[in-house]
Amino acid sequence: GKGSNLGELSRAGLPVPPGYVVTTTAYDAFVEASGIKGEVVALASVPPTEDPAAFEEVAGGIRTLFSGGHVPEEMAEEIRAAYHELGQDAQTPVAVRSSATAEDLAGASFAGQQETYLNVRAESALLEAVKNCWASLWTARAMAYRARQGIDPASVSLAVVVQRMVESEAAGVMFTANPSNGRRDQSTISAAWGLGESVVSGTVTPDSIVVEKESGRVLSRETADKGVMTVYTEGGTAESSVP
Repeated sequence: GKGSNLGELSRAGLPVPPGYVVTTTAYDAFVEASGIKGEVVALASVPPTEDPAAFEEVAGGIRTLFSGGHVPEEMAEEIRAAYHELGQDAQTPVAVRSSATAEDLAGASFAGQQETYLNVRAESALLEAVKNCWASLWTARAMAYRARQGIDPASVSLAVVVQRMVESEAAGVMFTANPSNGRRDQSTISAAWGLGESVVSGTVTPDSIVVEKESGRVLSRETADKGVMTVYTEGGTAESSVP
């Protein structure tokens, strides 16, 4: 869903950072080639509970299976080639984002259930991040969430979106309908300093703005303290105090 919608936005002419999708076919090929598919599904099917804590040990075992798996060379070469098309630099920073098949359903959003890795640089780090995204399909919270929704572990798969990073001065989330009252003539914006991760992860209380869509008039504004921000580091991100 995430990859598909980014494609729609890009096709509509919006300024979407360039990227590509490692499809669910690649995930399926990886688990088949590594011989771990049956074991992963068996482990994920065991706990008859919806409590994330009960899945922690299972999640650890599945992570070990994925870390021991090897990305088939033909697939790895395609991922590397597409990465180099995003920039001339061998260290081009990218965001590596999970996009699971069970996400954004009518009755289950799965927001934040799988992992995203920011400011990933170089081929080896990219391939590792792709594997980590695949493994995050089986985090304790994701498995517990699927159990609550009655989703069969054998039916899920995961695509990976790779996008060039934007070193944003400020970032946030916009809803094109007001989620608090359902009004489609209003947009809401939540934003903070730095990368958007601090907003979506909940580590900072963002500014909140409601805008009348037709006129662009600001209907309400709440300005928060925003004491921390997510910033680039040498290889990844970190939280930093806002000057």
